[in-house]
Amino acid sequence: MQRLRGDPHADFRADFSWPLRVYYEDTDAGGIVYYANFLKFFERCRTEWLRELGFDQARLAAQERLQFVVTELAVRYLKPARLDDRLDVSARLARLGAASLHFEQQLVRDGELLAAGQVKVACVSADTLAPAAMPAGLRRALAASGPAPKSR
Repeated sequence: MQRLRGDPHADFRADFSWPLRVYYEDTDAGGIVYYANFLKFFERCRTEWLRELGFDQARLAAQERLQFVVTELAVRYLKPARLDDRLDVSARLARLGAASLHFEQQLVRDGELLAAGQVKVACVSADTLAPAAMPAGLRRALAASGPAPKSR
């Protein structure tokens, strides 16, 4: 995965956005969001996107025996988020593989970029944790909402 470079604001058009509020549990004693919680916010956005597309991860694990795991991650932290902030976390599908998804994500407060990240997620067998092809219906739904699939 290519590391973040240049301007993280440049040419970002979200495929999905999810609003959230910063709670006390997300912050340190000074009311600043702990950096690892930005990753949780990114995760929530990706999960809600799948849910909006009609794919529940618990059902995929139980019925299809498939799970998603993060395999690569790069984040640029630009500004802090604080207690009670209203944030928008967004995701753009940068690449869709047979068993992988590459996301570009942003966390924004009132139009101000707080963090930008790149996340690679693999689809794996829930039994063996080996890479596994995504169900055709999920690939179609993701392809319709993001970029054209690329082979790899």
